[in-house]
Amino acid sequence: MSAVEFDELDDGIAQVTLNRPNLLNAIDGALMDGVDDALDRLSSWKYRVAILTGAGRGFCAGADLSGTGKPWTEPAAAEFKTTYDAQVRLADQLTRLYELPIPVVAAVNGVAVGGGLAYALHCDIRIASQTARFGSVFIKAGFSSLDMGTSYLLPKIVGAGAAREMMLTGRIIDADEAYRIGLAHEVVAEEALADAALAMARSIAANNAFGVWQTKTGLNAALDAPSLRHAKEIENRTQILTGFTNNPREAAMAHREKRAPNWDAL
Repeated sequence: MSAVEFDELDDGIAQVTLNRPNLLNAIDGALMDGVDDALDRLSSWKYRVAILTGAGRGFCAGADLSGTGKPWTEPAAAEFKTTYDAQVRLADQLTRLYELPIPVVAAVNGVAVGGGLAYALHCDIRIASQTARFGSVFIKAGFSSLDMGTSYLLPKIVGAGAAREMMLTGRIIDADEAYRIGLAHEVVAEEALADAALAMARSIAANNAFGVWQTKTGLNAALDAPSLRHAKEIENRTQILTGFTNNPREAAMAHREKRAPNWDAL
């Protein structure tokens, strides 16, 4: 059984499923290998949107602490270097997920804690089932809560106050609280999660691919911009560049002719 499944749900929409359900999809080397392969495929421009979810009753329970999984990296000469290499490998993989040229919808179907929370945070949109649980639990394992991009992304998504409380206490929150603080964009019944995620993916894929790509990458850049003026410079260049594609013309014609735009014909 593959630790990660890759499926095409619609033309241009792919689903990546973390597939170690007996361990709540805990992260081991095999799962990371599978995610790397999926990221390679999603970077090919064949796909417009991706969905990331977990098999069984969990999204991802973080690092595999069972001692039975494949190591994250090959052993180095020093134990410190082995541990550091493993840390960097997952951090770099999450950066790849965040910087994909297509949006990723996280369909959070259960526990998403530690590294599992990080996977969800690095997605563009999070839809949660009513059974979803979120937590920055690194501190409960004797570490700090500064791990896997959590200290950067969580405050940007939920605000500094809510992020501080989650990270300092290690408290696990339910789906309703996640929705209240803006961590989840939508909460649905467990049996409706797959359909809700696919509907969200379709609503994104219905837009022009160039505009979606520029919106995602430009938004990520604007979030790191040091000022409003810097962000507007990114917007100005992006908007003028987009204006020289055929997309605005097709959108205008479709509006006049009362039809959906035919982006595929461009």
